[in-house]
Amino acid sequence: MLSPESATVVRASLPLVGGAIEQITGHFYDTMFGEHPELLDGMFNRGNQANGMQRQALAGSIVAFAGSLLTDPRSRPDALLARIAHKHAAVGVSEEQYAIVHKYLFGAIVDVLGEAVTPEVAAAWDEVYWLMAGALVAQESRLYLEAQVRPGHPWRSWTVVGRRQETVDVVSFLLRPTDGEAPPPVRAGQYVSVRVRMPDGVHQLRQYSLSSAPDGRTRRITVKRVGGDTSPLGEVSNLLHRTVRVGDELTLSAPFGDVVLEDEDAPLLLASAGIGCTPMVGMLEHLASKGSTRSTLVLHADRSPAEHALRADTNQLVSRLPGARAQYWYEWPGEAEPKAWSGRMELSALDLPDDLRAYLCGPLPFMRDVRAQLLAAGVSPRHIRYEVFGPDLWIADDDS
Repeated sequence: MLSPESATVVRASLPLVGGAIEQITGHFYDTMFGEHPELLDGMFNRGNQANGMQRQALAGSIVAFAGSLLTDPRSRPDALLARIAHKHAAVGVSEEQYAIVHKYLFGAIVDVLGEAVTPEVAAAWDEVYWLMAGALVAQESRLYLEAQVRPGHPWRSWTVVGRRQETVDVVSFLLRPTDGEAPPPVRAGQYVSVRVRMPDGVHQLRQYSLSSAPDGRTRRITVKRVGGDTSPLGEVSNLLHRTVRVGDELTLSAPFGDVVLEDEDAPLLLASAGIGCTPMVGMLEHLASKGSTRSTLVLHADRSPAEHALRADTNQLVSRLPGARAQYWYEWPGEAEPKAWSGRMELSALDLPDDLRAYLCGPLPFMRDVRAQLLAAGVSPRHIRYEVFGPDLWIADDDS
């Protein structure tokens, strides 16, 4: 709970801090990495640093958290905190690292805002930070416990037992624990971090959704190659495509992720675009393994049938589910998919059932568009969930 005194100061200074927050977070990262370069080795994603996404996400989360405390001093923005906690657990964030972040973040606030940071302003924002940090530490501790790993140490060696080229730019890896022991528990829709050593010796992490149902023995990740070998954004995916073969070992985290398929009877909609199909296929396989008769509408948008990863898997799984049907949209359908529709995904042409539960995954513009269409169709915002690959730059308002 934010104290009344701090709430008054934060409310008055929020426009000042919020207006400079991206400058503050940029200075924060530059200073912290300058003095702690080891944090770039296996903790922070160089691609997200290079394109500014991590800085934007941190800035947005701080402002959103402070704003929520001002709306209700007892509140915690649960969706925001859950999303961050899962991301942190998947890269092994520890409680001690919050003190390091605090040191450099508040140093950046003082450096950027100067004399505007009075002792009262510093104390109020310090309270905001530790409320947020404390809430995240509590959630992350619970997540580590549920994943059956030590806090900050979610890693395990997995052996590649299968590799399949899905499209020109997408490959799937089937993995089994190297030690032969049972893998950790997982829920359909979750992701894992893959930790690899780059040619320059620095370890880098990327998250990949599990594209198969949890079967107690193996896991599958499906990786789209992006960027190029010289681009930080695509360095991990290109390395995996270029070098990893059957028999190789990969370091994976335990599974995390707050967007998971709930076992219920309400009609289900799975809408994806591009490589966003991966968690949806995992959900479909889970439904098929349970012999589900749940009404399920599978929607996917892509450039063409040839670029639609896991298309054959999706069709096969839909055929096994008596309550499921699929509809695809392609920019270039071609003769290979005569029943597909051209252009953007348009939900008005579909007969959407009442009390729908919707899951979205794909580029942010796609998810914003589909979510808006679902809201216009009368779907409750609390029944629309989405997964973002990378830092979440869009925290959808669950009450809108």
